[in-house]
Amino acid sequence: MNRKEFLKLIGLSGSLSLLDPHNIFAQFPKNVDFAKSAFGNDFLWGVSTAAYQIEGATKEDGKSNSIWDTFTQKKSHIKDGSSGEIACDFYRNYSADIDLVKYLNIQAFRFSTAWSRVLPQGTGKPNQKGLDFYHRVIDKCLQNNIQPWLTLYHWDIPQVLQDKGGWMNRDVIGWFSEYTHLISKTYGDKVKDWIILNEPTAFTAVGYGLGIHAPGLRGINHLLPTIHHAALCQAEGGRIVRSNVPDANIGTTFSCSHIMPLRSLEKDHLAVDRWDALLNRLFIEPSLGLGYPISSLPFLGKIEKHIKDGDMEKLAFEFDFIGVQNYTREVVKNIWYIPYMHGLEISPAKRGVKEISEMGWEVYPESMYETLKKFSAYKGVKKIYITENGCALQDEVIDNRIHDIKRINYFKSYFEQILKAQKEGINVGGYLCWTLLDNFEWREGYRPRYGLVYVDFKTQQRIIKDSGYWFKDFLK
Repeated sequence: MNRKEFLKLIGLSGSLSLLDPHNIFAQFPKNVDFAKSAFGNDFLWGVSTAAYQIEGATKEDGKSNSIWDTFTQKKSHIKDGSSGEIACDFYRNYSADIDLVKYLNIQAFRFSTAWSRVLPQGTGKPNQKGLDFYHRVIDKCLQNNIQPWLTLYHWDIPQVLQDKGGWMNRDVIGWFSEYTHLISKTYGDKVKDWIILNEPTAFTAVGYGLGIHAPGLRGINHLLPTIHHAALCQAEGGRIVRSNVPDANIGTTFSCSHIMPLRSLEKDHLAVDRWDALLNRLFIEPSLGLGYPISSLPFLGKIEKHIKDGDMEKLAFEFDFIGVQNYTREVVKNIWYIPYMHGLEISPAKRGVKEISEMGWEVYPESMYETLKKFSAYKGVKKIYITENGCALQDEVIDNRIHDIKRINYFKSYFEQILKAQKEGINVGGYLCWTLLDNFEWREGYRPRYGLVYVDFKTQQRIIKDSGYWFKDFLK
């Protein structure tokens, strides 16, 4: 397919920069000593996205505000004062963007449904225009032989429900159940791969504990009920999808980091255990019937006042897979006066690390291997998918090109760690890159760019980056 034919196909003539991939591939380093086939014929390659980060159209066709629509109204909440009001305008560009997925030889497209787009009141009467939009997204994927992976919750509870307490209110179990029934019954005949929650540790701790993400609440009294209710919804959502989609492949995703001590001191190793319990174990262990990691994280003992009879049994669900989302490692130091954690993460910059992404995260490929090894050691984990991984850079357009060789090298180094885990017998089923398009990166705004495809947010022009062409070549 030549350039003109492709531009006609995706309907973006003049708004997509597409170069001759053969000329680009010749410039890539050839020091990759493995190929796609090394991962196995059944290994799935995909990209991950999230509704609020790409869709835009926040006030169109009956959609109501989510907590992120509200949170971003106060410009000081976001580093560049932006919001997801337009984002990548995926709501209008979905067809062309999914054609890009196909063009890059990517097999799976992970997206989330926006709760406030399909249920503007949070519960009750569905919004047919919202439901129709996701039908179009799913149908477009299937027409292109791309597997749709649907995430039920990616951080955007409707504001009308947050006004009633949101995840702090135990009624959220009923609200989320109604939403899950709607989505799984509506799309269950077409979607077979389901993710219940995206990174529950992140949206609870950062949104309801630290207050730096939506809805911007702080304190342990907000955090603890939110943790318990999210854990109950994680399992109940799995049961609902199982009942409505009998042949579904059901998982949930966790933000994961390899935790290491700053010093070889016992107190730093104890700090590692506390941080590991918070960042890695908090939601996986309840789902496996192991309860909360209270022995490692004593402040969690206060969660008991939110637990009702039968809850501990309801926390468990037999997932078909878990998704691990790993970008980096954390190095921690014991500091006795830090509330609850008695330890602090020491930033890469303070440790003298030179390879740091635009998120301020250390590039540490070994963290992927250690994460896969850690989670595969749980008896109840059947299969692992890497449902997010990628590198944020401050990409620069030069002569209509983005030479993001650092991102290519990032992928290669992390892929090597995945292969290492596979060779040791760890059941890794696939890799879903974060992300297809540069997008709204929550509190960071639009400065960090993760995409395989560059987005000019003023014009909505798409430019495939060198890393996108590298992926296309790797996956052909």
